[in-house]
Amino acid sequence: QQRDKLRQYQRRLSLSLERERALARQLLKDGKKEKAMLLLKKKRYQEQLLDKTENQISNLERMVQDIEFTQIEMKVIEGLKIGNECLNKMHQVMSIEEVERIIGETQDAVEYQRQIDELLAGSLTEEDEDAILEELNAITQEQLELPEVPSEPLPEKIPEASPIKNRPKPELVAAS
Repeated sequence: QQRDKLRQYQRRLSLSLERERALARQLLKDGKKEKAMLLLKKKRYQEQLLDKTENQISNLERMVQDIEFTQIEMKVIEGLKIGNECLNKMHQVMSIEEVERIIGETQDAVEYQRQIDELLAGSLTEEDEDAILEELNAITQEQLELPEVPSEPLPEKIPEASPIKNRPKPELVAAS
């Protein structure tokens, strides 16, 4: 509201300055230099008031922005406070010991389920796995049997397929 009042005051001063400038011109034309000088001094004083008013408006606008930003900050702080209270309540409901107990129970249940799965699937015991590894090692130690190499020497030249020699080439018949 104060800003609006200052803007109205500025408009009145601006109109007054225009009138006084016009009046000072008229006084100079009429040869009344002293009155024109006095009027110009008054005009100068009002211009300074106009500048001060502009500075006050600027200060008010800055203050309004600061107030609005502070209100936003207060809302953020209130939100953080509520969030912190909520976290504290959740921590009270679920303690670290409770979480550790639940994790332990879950691990026990998973281990129990794995044992059931092994029994149902008929999985191999540790002894079976050891026997399998021994058999694998025995197989890898055996020499692999390779096919026999022929004892006859290989022919030096591979016989060609019977080429067709002296065969007449078909002639092209020109179409008329």
